[in-house]
Amino acid sequence: MILKIINSLLILVAVFMGFKQGWAMFSGKPEMVEMFSKWNFSKTALMVNGAVTIVAALLILFPKTFVYGNFLMAAGILLIICLHLSDKDLKGVAIELPFLLLNLVIIYLQHPLSKNSMI
Repeated sequence: MILKIINSLLILVAVFMGFKQGWAMFSGKPEMVEMFSKWNFSKTALMVNGAVTIVAALLILFPKTFVYGNFLMAAGILLIICLHLSDKDLKGVAIELPFLLLNLVIIYLQHPLSKNSMI
């Protein structure tokens, strides 16, 4: 029971962070534009990336789309990690790594409302 509560909180954190970052990308916040422009992302590409991140965050909420949402979110984070690595920016990688691990942990723990949940 305690593990389900912890997992639910982790899911809420992942959804909140995904939605927050996705909205920042979609709306073209200056810090997002600056970061992604160094990797030659256009405003449109940044908006699409933000929209996919928001959709991924919403998919995590539902048991039937939980894995797909986490996969999309993890893929987006992995893309950013790879781009940081191509710039040899280990600080950027270190910032993104906990968010990737968060998605992997909540996939392992499964959705708390799923009938197949391990916890």
